[in-house]
Amino acid sequence: MEITPTITSTTAIAELEAVASQVRRDVVRMVHGCQSGHPGGSLGCTDYLVALYFSIMQHTPQPFDMDGKGQDLFFLSNGHISPVFYSVLARSGYFDAAELATFRKLNSRLQGHPTTHEHLPGVRIASGSLGQGLSVAIGAALSKKLNGDDRLVFSLHGDGELQEGQIWEAAMFAPHNKVDNLIATVDYNGQQIDGSTNQVLSLGDLAAKWRAFGWEVMEVAKGNDMAAVVAALNEAKEKTGNGKPIIILLKTDMGAGVDFMMGSHKWHGVAPNDAQLELALNQLKETLGDY
Repeated sequence: MEITPTITSTTAIAELEAVASQVRRDVVRMVHGCQSGHPGGSLGCTDYLVALYFSIMQHTPQPFDMDGKGQDLFFLSNGHISPVFYSVLARSGYFDAAELATFRKLNSRLQGHPTTHEHLPGVRIASGSLGQGLSVAIGAALSKKLNGDDRLVFSLHGDGELQEGQIWEAAMFAPHNKVDNLIATVDYNGQQIDGSTNQVLSLGDLAAKWRAFGWEVMEVAKGNDMAAVVAALNEAKEKTGNGKPIIILLKTDMGAGVDFMMGSHKWHGVAPNDAQLELALNQLKETLGDY
């Protein structure tokens, strides 16, 4: 089953928003079910990942090919937001959505951070040790160039993750080697586990930093607006092949879609209780059927 969509119409955007609502339901139910996990960043990145997997990327969920030749590839670097990643993979056809009920449970393939030894379709690297995903994505992008494969590589990173040194080594390497088939995105929500990024370790002028390293920089102010996200990703695709890697600074709200979770680092890694789950689900429409 190959997915090769490019969605731009109002009706199609509404369909993506409906998928996103279901994914957000999955996220809060998964984290509640095991009383562990990271709902805040997962909810904030839902629109991006739904747009990517249901509209932007050319990919084949079944049968899953680890090499991904002739397909667009995605690498999740901030692996702690695994709930949204697993939900999007399941809802786009990589595995049965019923398996979401096993999240973080004994012998589950859906570990707290994605792993490869579990052989979960859609997962190409173990992630969650922050700072490593950009290096992997660059390696995959260079491999595609060497193999004459014209498909693209996408990656997602947390803004707090940019405090890791390996990110900046990779940031130097990619422009030097003209890795122009790579579109990296930063979830720019200004929050991390211990507080705001400004309090913990200020990121400064991120756009200026990435430009100074030689990247093509896009700034997207509405990272939880589906139409804006789809438009930005399509624009980024048009900018590939011009000698520079591309980075999207995507302004999102941690906890987007659930009002009492929005904008607070306190929901970085805290599970909702029964009452909070009910409040959250009342704000999120069931559109594809709960698992």
